[in-house]
Amino acid sequence: MSVPSDQTIDITGEVCPMTFVRTKLRLERMQPGEVLHVRLHGDEPLRNVPRAARDEGHIILGIVPAGNDHIVTIRRQ
Repeated sequence: MSVPSDQTIDITGEVCPMTFVRTKLRLERMQPGEVLHVRLHGDEPLRNVPRAARDEGHIILGIVPAGNDHIVTIRRQ
C-alpha cells in the first residue's frame, strides 16, 4: 500500500452485493480527495468493488495482494 489511506474498511466477511454497499457507504462519509483502503476476499468482490467504484466516479489507485486477500485503494471523487 504505497498510498497512505485516510480510512480503511475490511469487507472480507461480506458477500456481494454487500461488499460494495459497505464500500459505497464508507465513501459517502468521506471528503472528496480522501483515500480508502478496502480489504476484500474472493474473486467476485475483486471484480465488482473496483468496477462499481469506477462507475460511481471514484478513482482506483491500486490493487495489491495481501496474503489471501487484496487491498483496493480508492480515491473518493
